[in-house]
Amino acid sequence: MFKKLAKFLREVKIEMGRVTWPSYQELKNSTTVVIIVTLAFALFIFIVDNIFKYLFDLLYGF
Repeated sequence: MFKKLAKFLREVKIEMGRVTWPSYQELKNSTTVVIIVTLAFALFIFIVDNIFKYLFDLLYGF
């Protein structure tokens, strides 16, 4: 069992050495894009939800 764990950890170390890590600027830009898209999508859902609420209020007279 310990041999398998040791082999696994060695392979993980090798794979982590092959990873191309993003630069600080790339990470910052990607994070900014994710935040902007998330906020835009949240705003879209908010607007659509309010439109449906308004239409159902008109339909059912609440």
